[in-house]
Amino acid sequence: MERWVLLRKGADFEGIGRRFQISPRMACLIRNREVTGDEAIDQYLNGTIGDLYDGMLMKGMDQAVDILREKIADRKRIRIIGDYDIDGINAVYILMEGIRKLGGDVDSDIPDRIRDGYGLNVELVRRAHAEGIDTIVTCDNGIAAADEIAYGKSLGMTVIVTDHHEVPYDEEGEERHYLLPPADAVIDPKQPECGYPFKGLCGAAIAYKLVEALCEAMGKDADELDYLIENAAIATVGDVMDLCGENRIIVKEGLEMLGRTHNLGLRSLMECTKVERERIRAYHIGFVLGPCMNASGRLDTAKRALKLLGAEDKREADILAQELKALNDSRKEMTEEAVEQARELVETTPAGEDKVLVLYLPQCHESLAGIVAGRIRERYYKPVFVLTDAEEGVKGSGRSIDAYHMFEELSRCRELLTRYGGHRLAAGLSLKRENVKLLRQMLNANCTLTQEDLSEKVVIDMELPFSCVTEDFVQELSLLEPFGKGNTKPVFAARNVEILSGRILGKNQNVLKLRVQDEAATEIDAMCFQQMDVLLDMLKERYGTQAVEDMLAGRRSRMVISITFYPDINEYMGRITPQIIITHYR
Repeated sequence: MERWVLLRKGADFEGIGRRFQISPRMACLIRNREVTGDEAIDQYLNGTIGDLYDGMLMKGMDQAVDILREKIADRKRIRIIGDYDIDGINAVYILMEGIRKLGGDVDSDIPDRIRDGYGLNVELVRRAHAEGIDTIVTCDNGIAAADEIAYGKSLGMTVIVTDHHEVPYDEEGEERHYLLPPADAVIDPKQPECGYPFKGLCGAAIAYKLVEALCEAMGKDADELDYLIENAAIATVGDVMDLCGENRIIVKEGLEMLGRTHNLGLRSLMECTKVERERIRAYHIGFVLGPCMNASGRLDTAKRALKLLGAEDKREADILAQELKALNDSRKEMTEEAVEQARELVETTPAGEDKVLVLYLPQCHESLAGIVAGRIRERYYKPVFVLTDAEEGVKGSGRSIDAYHMFEELSRCRELLTRYGGHRLAAGLSLKRENVKLLRQMLNANCTLTQEDLSEKVVIDMELPFSCVTEDFVQELSLLEPFGKGNTKPVFAARNVEILSGRILGKNQNVLKLRVQDEAATEIDAMCFQQMDVLLDMLKERYGTQAVEDMLAGRRSRMVISITFYPDINEYMGRITPQIIITHYR
């Protein structure tokens, strides 16, 4: 059962509205996002690249910059080793572009998801050494690769780590001992004693900070590399980072740059996925472009997506973009199959009764485990681990809910795992097949989640009469963009909404369009795009099948519900009419 919670945060909304030329309602929405004080509000509304923190504030940045300056000057061979997801791919591209522009002899390697697994491994280090590489720079990985880095150092190589994941640790009683790798420089805002004010950057954003700092240290104009912010923005949204603080600025600026990007690969990918460049939003990165880039690392090689970013002619870019789209289409079909298998396990086996779902799907492609876990988490609102057979033992991915810190809970089961990493809301792991049952038992034995923790909370910004849904108000709401994790779309509510009529639309008959009326008798169109069948079943159960049939036939049926919604504008044949998008109902 969902818990609907109405936010009630106080502030001088009239005064804020006057100072920033926004409506008091908008001031209230900004306050609900925990943005307080004139300076923070100004940055939220008007922040630019100039408001980003100096990368030199990061612990380890000065050492990394000094080492790279020397290596570039001495023409030493540098290899960037990233990860196979959207963050790792963009981080590699940023470092490659930046170091190459500064005169460095640089190339890259990205692990194969199936053959190599996540992050740096001994084979990647051995290969680099055999090919005459002097310096390895990791991005979006490396913080947990102490043994692999020690091996590289034993071969006489220089190693720089840039990462954003949690630092591994040992626990002795209440004390944690953090385990930093023995690299020549370690940049990770989450490491102890790092004074960098914003801890929520993705790997690609940290790569950008390094390139910017290196550029300035070498006396070059860092503004010439500003265009790489579009790659940091893609990675920030694609890796589902909180869109607050610096991330909000990076994504806001990056989206503007993407609208006029000169990157041939990104232009081709937008063309073949029918994303209009000038209207690009964070949504398009998260649900259209990002999945295509990730599909390369899931079903083929992430090097294909990296090649797309570096494409130098239109024909090559078009071919690569089409290949990525085809891979993603194939990934979607495989995902639906695996989600159905996972749902069956939840609905028909004892594993589905657990508070922490540990679902073993041996046939699922290991690269899809995280997506499947995310879909099951959304449906049942529980932490989910999806495990699948790998070349060696079992691999898995987890997706969590707010009340469950996935990385810390895995840390408590570390004796069962051969490898693990991640953060509060997502994690990856490897283990022996015989430990699958034990892991499920231990995670649930340690679990302290309450029934309240397992009830999804729908946080409502404010109740809003339908008369307030105007073109001006919808336009003003765009000031809050970009939307995403940590800066979600506002949620408005109306109670005692009467359904006047409705009809089913869409090629697949999966969209419900209603005409509704609020308590003040204002009518408006309401669109339901998600789980239309669940809403209709709920109405049938409460009011009877005949009432629903009457409503769909255009007859008044006196059905009343409470809804949450987002205001929208419908443009059709030059006619503009306000409408609302229903998000929850009861």
